Amino acid sequence: MTGENIVCFAKDWDDDPTSNTHVMRVLARHNRVLWLNSIGMRSPSANSTDVRRIARKIGEFRRGAEQILPNLWVATPLVLPLPHSPLAVRANCIMLALTVGRLRRKIRMESFQLWTFLPNTVSYVGHLGESLLVYYCTDDWRHVPGMDGVRLAAQEAALSRRADIVFATSRSLVERQREVNGETHLASHGVDHVHFARALDPGPIAPELQHLPAPVIGVIGLIDDRIDMRLVAMVAGRHPEWTIALIGRVTGSTREIEALPNVRLIGRQPYERLPEFCRGLAVGLIPFRTNEFTRHINPVKLREYLGAGLPVVSTDLPEVRSYGALCRVARDGNEFVAAIEAALREDGPALRQARSDAVRAESWETSVATLVDHVARLRSPARMSAC
Repeated sequence: MTGENIVCFAKDWDDDPTSNTHVMRVLARHNRVLWLNSIGMRSPSANSTDVRRIARKIGEFRRGAEQILPNLWVATPLVLPLPHSPLAVRANCIMLALTVGRLRRKIRMESFQLWTFLPNTVSYVGHLGESLLVYYCTDDWRHVPGMDGVRLAAQEAALSRRADIVFATSRSLVERQREVNGETHLASHGVDHVHFARALDPGPIAPELQHLPAPVIGVIGLIDDRIDMRLVAMVAGRHPEWTIALIGRVTGSTREIEALPNVRLIGRQPYERLPEFCRGLAVGLIPFRTNEFTRHINPVKLREYLGAGLPVVSTDLPEVRSYGALCRVARDGNEFVAAIEAALREDGPALRQARSDAVRAESWETSVATLVDHVARLRSPARMSAC
């Protein structure tokens, strides 16, 4: 697929890179992409965080579309943050149509595909002038913590029915979406292998880790309510000689670990520096809670850890379990600690290289090529005439 115009509803561009980011970066190499920052899925409160976020969004809206890459522009649409109000939704339809039309004219986009990663955009699809609608499902929205899951699930079902094609990032999500839309396909995550494999090259580790007591066991990524802090505290308590490094922006509660001297909150780090941090880790952890929400997750960090050659220990997530030959999956806290102990005993340079080599072919380019093939088939003359 080349020379196409794509408008996408996604998370905020400045957030940590996820499948949204990687997919659109690859598509932008041969197509023009207008990325629309998150339009929000909940009503804001009067707290200072939400007030600052609204002020930031207004400032970004005034700046218009900013070119981030040769073929990729990022813009923040302005919408009324009242998802439960039918009047606000109708007003948002008008504002979004005007905003997207203006932005498209500015960057010379005519006919375009609409890709959305967000279920709450269902009220706006069909009003923007798109020629094709793609829904890219990344989560089980019914069970997202802190959200109105019933409303989001209903919106998602309506969006899936309207979409020309649906992609989903885990097998369980594919099964669920296929009940609504038969044109649903697995969108396997990829990995920027060249980037993460740099952790195998000789070089210094991140200064933030250099003077911590070894071994350093780490989590890289958003530290939110998916992380089982009781499990992290258990690991730290069983092995006070280990250092547990949590490397990422913290949005969830850290009450369980605040008094533990061998747990360190390193904070969010630039994507470009992550190989330095992987180089300093003895084991990469995926200590997610096991519940209805996480059961459908396909963690991007799994392949990033493996690309860096790290031993991986995870809680029992179905998508991680399918990589059982390359990592260890634990069903409870005792197994989790034992798995880390075994990983530390058995690791070595040859195993690290083998893990990295095993995911070398699972690039984002390969993943996106599969998506593009499905879209091209859908738009083929034979398929269009059959419809």
